[in-house]
Amino acid sequence: MKTVYRAIDELLGMEVAWSQIRLNDLLQSPEDIERLYSEVHLLSTLNHPSIMKFYTSWIDIEKRTFNFITELFTSGTLRGYRNKYHRVNIRAVKIWAHQILEGLVYLHEHDPPVIHRDLKCDNIFVNGHLGQVKIGDLGLAAILRGSQRAHSVIGTPEFMAPELYDENYDELVDVYSFGMCMLEMLTGEYPYSECVNPAQIYKKVISGKRPRAFYKVQDLDAQRFIRKCLEPASNRSSAKELMLDPFLVIDDADSESVTMMRLQKPILNDKIAIEDLHLNEDVPRTNMTITGKLNPEDDTIFLKVQIADKEGGVRHVYFPFDTVTDTPTEVANEMVKELEITDWKPCEIANMIDGEISGLVPQWKKWNQFESSDYHVLSYKDDDNDRHNPFQGFSSSSSSQVSLSGLLSSQVIDTNTNDRRWLHGIIIYLI
Repeated sequence: MKTVYRAIDELLGMEVAWSQIRLNDLLQSPEDIERLYSEVHLLSTLNHPSIMKFYTSWIDIEKRTFNFITELFTSGTLRGYRNKYHRVNIRAVKIWAHQILEGLVYLHEHDPPVIHRDLKCDNIFVNGHLGQVKIGDLGLAAILRGSQRAHSVIGTPEFMAPELYDENYDELVDVYSFGMCMLEMLTGEYPYSECVNPAQIYKKVISGKRPRAFYKVQDLDAQRFIRKCLEPASNRSSAKELMLDPFLVIDDADSESVTMMRLQKPILNDKIAIEDLHLNEDVPRTNMTITGKLNPEDDTIFLKVQIADKEGGVRHVYFPFDTVTDTPTEVANEMVKELEITDWKPCEIANMIDGEISGLVPQWKKWNQFESSDYHVLSYKDDDNDRHNPFQGFSSSSSSQVSLSGLLSSQVIDTNTNDRRWLHGIIIYLI
């Protein structure tokens, strides 16, 4: 079982995700521990824009849990995101697909290749304001591999390649899973949803029968692209080969909006559009206005950002704002970074956003007012001079600060081999 907490690094003021996984019977021998340590160390070395950042980790011996800190995605998983926004243009799917494939190529080009083994839309995470997706839960996949018995098969049946059941496979199993992700992204339907139990799914997968959703894909090029992913392993394309497929090419008309599309969530209202009126990047952006509007279809709040320069060039950016998961600070920081805003401070933009949201939603709680009771603090030891076994327990000096319904213990183990001094303390609250 995996539990995820939303956390704040007190030193940098940066939000992160704290995941906690039950180890069950994993820690049965020193060999098991060393294998886990090796896997976790590998995860901490991964560095790619399409792979979730893995910051640090530790083991709680008393509670038998593996804890790790990763970057936070306020828009959740790709599956939840796709279910929330039903009308997604195929251009957005192409952009997502390209990012996922970039991540897979990075993993598979390691020696030996890093294989996810459980790639699915539930394990792909979204930054909605950036149109950015990243492969995640590699740590969970590693722990699951270590905690299962030798004859067990790891993965989600709907996304598992046939060869996974024979335990004779390579990195192409991730390509098969990616094909199933494409099906879900394009149709919004979970693969093999017509089956009532795993046995039925297994029979269809082994016999090479494609899920019902495959035949609901209306775009023939998209269907051909997915078919290449679902071929038998001997004929299946690699992630690198798929990146060159014509299906992922965006024509000239599409390319004009690619930059803007990567900065937002899919738009539900046809009357809401994106304009880019030849903004001159060499001229400082000196005028910015932010206005909000309630979308009557689902009560989503849409924000319009207008940026004008001294020469009269104007750019409009439209995106939804989720009052549950989004904060003005997060949105403002993303805008400053992605739009290269140099003459507006993030706090000024955040105040503008907060003012608009407050006007549209009277019950909106001031974004910078947090109840102290909603937070919990975790601090852990980080001593570069400590040469003890990384899996040998120690007592944290600040363990009395931790209070999470008994989920956490003072007996923690820091398995991080990198110098992560910035994460000396975090405030956490349940996502």
